[in-house]
Amino acid sequence: MKKTKILYWVFTGLFCFMMLGSAIPDIISAPLAVKGFQDMQMPTYLLPFVGVAKALGVIAVLIPGYPRIKEWAYAGLFFDLAGAIYSIWASGHPVQDWAFVFIPVLLGVGSYVFYHKKLAATSEGQLSLAA
Repeated sequence: MKKTKILYWVFTGLFCFMMLGSAIPDIISAPLAVKGFQDMQMPTYLLPFVGVAKALGVIAVLIPGYPRIKEWAYAGLFFDLAGAIYSIWASGHPVQDWAFVFIPVLLGVGSYVFYHKKLAATSEGQLSLAA
């Protein structure tokens, strides 16, 4: 259980750090984020909305409890990453411009897998205590 918790927090911490790091420039419509959206021919008025949604998703992943909200947060963050990969690819950018997005995807997968392992271990422990 200790190894599972450590791996969960390592993956989750890095995943949330990266997602929040990409949310803040979106929220404040930083010039780099605006340029990225303009390069993909996307409307820049979406930037603050996407940024706030990512930040709320990070908060939901980090707050203990609320498993249903946490599941939706993971789904939303993965939709964001999938949309980013597709948008960058579809706008004709070379692979080296969008391959980095797979880093948070892998961290998110690790976080999600170890979240469920942690839940399973916790529920088994509670079952044995109740018996």
